[in-house]
Amino acid sequence: MQITGCEVFLVALPSRREHTWASKMETPIGHHAIVRLDTDEGVSGWGEAPAIATWGGAHGRHYGETPETVKHLVEAYLVPSLRGVDPAQPAVIHARMDKVVKGNPYAKAAVDIACFDLAGKAQGVPVSTLLGGRLRDGIEVTHSLGIMDVERCVAEAEIAVSEGVRTIKCKTGLDPERDVELVRRLRVALGDEVRIRVDGNEGYATVTEAVETTQRQAEHGIFLCEQPVAGAAALARVAERIDVPVMADESAWDVHDLLELVELGAAECFSCYVTKPGGLYRARQQGELAVALGLYHDIGGSIELGIGNAANLHLGAALPLAILPSVCPVTKPAGEAGPEIAGVYYLDDVVAEPFRFEDGKVMAPDGPGLGVEVDVEKLARYAV
Repeated sequence: MQITGCEVFLVALPSRREHTWASKMETPIGHHAIVRLDTDEGVSGWGEAPAIATWGGAHGRHYGETPETVKHLVEAYLVPSLRGVDPAQPAVIHARMDKVVKGNPYAKAAVDIACFDLAGKAQGVPVSTLLGGRLRDGIEVTHSLGIMDVERCVAEAEIAVSEGVRTIKCKTGLDPERDVELVRRLRVALGDEVRIRVDGNEGYATVTEAVETTQRQAEHGIFLCEQPVAGAAALARVAERIDVPVMADESAWDVHDLLELVELGAAECFSCYVTKPGGLYRARQQGELAVALGLYHDIGGSIELGIGNAANLHLGAALPLAILPSVCPVTKPAGEAGPEIAGVYYLDDVVAEPFRFEDGKVMAPDGPGLGVEVDVEKLARYAV
């Protein structure tokens, strides 16, 4: 099988509600690039890039992309460099992509995911098998509350828990008083059995503000404090002053970042994405290093549609230390059965079938490749 070409679709899916965080208060979710990678055998693979212009790391080390930049780079640079290459050779794929484009991991991730989809289809196995095999069938869902008023957050959390979720993630970082009150109210409403984690998305102005806010939240029971400030050095200063484990996200894009986090003592765990390191091949490398370093993690993301979420789930099924509840959406096309709130961020999807949601977990698809069928009519309906 050889890569012959591609088509990139830009889509905007309707969201169930706005979903914002400290570094993204304006841009709506669901504006993504979908890549179809074609081969000489008439088989196509699918990839996705939920690229966001405001999403990056501290000090310009990692920077934002958009669906439009993804489309340009995939069509003009990445796929032309891959024509004639077997998609089942990820080392070759990434060497060629890195030669023609520096950085831009979200664009590369979309191509990488499509290659894994093709390789799995050619071999008749799920992507998780290509990543080393399934250690688990699904990922426990964390339901993420965007930055909303406290009453609305509590009401949504109660419904999500009633539908089976056992972990709630609070977006924070803009208003310490609101952030402490939110955790307090959630604990009262949800009881002691539901776990609560907080994510400041680098939003707190100082280390002291982050430390004081987290200590006050901890009085009501939180089990993770995710990226309250920008940069690994500042994160280390927070970590040494609080008892709650610190998770790195914006400071954990690739294997080099993981080494820095451990050297500085900046985080006990991190958020492992398919997209931040540049695709499943690089994410697998990150997961293997995490085992050597003793860094456990979740499977993070940017509220993917079904294609990207399938990649998330296959990765989470295969990585040994992907043990934390994760914001993996419960993918559900319009009109299909499933939860109404828990893990649901969109009113529709571009895949044909819903993902299974059982006992608070969303299950990795079982079919070859990503295990999803893309509804091409939806690509046209939601085209931008």
